[in-house]
Amino acid sequence: MLRIQRKANGKVIFTLSGRIEAEDIDELRRLFELEDISRKIALDLRDVTLVDRDGVKFLAVCEVNGIQLENCPAYIREWIGRESRPTTRRKQ
Repeated sequence: MLRIQRKANGKVIFTLSGRIEAEDIDELRRLFELEDISRKIALDLRDVTLVDRDGVKFLAVCEVNGIQLENCPAYIREWIGRESRPTTRRKQ
């Protein structure tokens, strides 16, 4: 279960708590679309306990699109890095 809290003070910060799973992504996208395009958006991930692969891919895309990931746990940061790297196949 994912809990989302919104606060705004210059930029909009969504504080996420719990698990980020595939079924949460559409709701997060909807919330982003409701925001004024001129406002910066950040995700505070301090209280995130678990992220599935779809969630990691979503966070990577968020970052590419200018959404700041604050208090990102090290394991999520590392996983985002791995997902963002192009894959290459070894020749056999």
